Amino acid sequence: MRFLVRIYGTSARSVVETLDSSNIGLVTAANGPFPARFEPAQEAWLATGVRSKLPSVSTIITGSPLHSSWWSHPLAHAIFQVNGELEDHRDVLVTKLIAGKVTFVHKRLWAEILAIGTARERWQTDALSGSALALLKMIESTGSLQTDQLSLRGSGKGSTSLKPGDTARELERKLLVHAAEIHTDSGAHAKLLESWEHWARRISFTSTFISVDDAKKKMEARLVRLNEQYNATARLPWMKRASK
Repeated sequence: MRFLVRIYGTSARSVVETLDSSNIGLVTAANGPFPARFEPAQEAWLATGVRSKLPSVSTIITGSPLHSSWWSHPLAHAIFQVNGELEDHRDVLVTKLIAGKVTFVHKRLWAEILAIGTARERWQTDALSGSALALLKMIESTGSLQTDQLSLRGSGKGSTSLKPGDTARELERKLLVHAAEIHTDSGAHAKLLESWEHWARRISFTSTFISVDDAKKKMEARLVRLNEQYNATARLPWMKRASK
């Protein structure tokens, strides 16, 4: 499942034709940032998974809610292409923000993500496993690591090797690192894990100061509006589950 915050689109002809044929307006530009009108979400935090009440990339492209994986849909190629081009877009950040799922975040909100990701609040660190803490220290020490080059072991006597991908996802869900899918020289899939400070330096991103509290309030206000609009109950990582 994927979500998108203030989505900015793609200029690929095939994707534009698919979106147009699905009655979805898209304003394109050849090279650079450009606003897209992915209806019906003007606010535009969008999910691509099934069983989500929030508007999604997949349902926008197909024109109706999906009740199974979009991989089996006739427009799966277009959905895959849109997701891929959003991941590569210079004004889009990919992180696990809404409901613990992959979220596309527009550059306008990067300062908020950076402030939250580097805060090291208790919701981020208190429940981390020993292997996740060890991996976080390694990333903070080196700036970046690839999961295919890691070997982690669980804590305790007789512990077995852990899958780096599982440990990396633990850090991602807490917004403690930036993670990007990469293809290794061998053709395998892996993740590049970076500290948020390393990520900001790598892409030359600078921003004015924003407090963690203000950053969280801004993100919460946006999600509250969407939840109300679509009768959804999506949460951000630091938000506690509502009691019944």
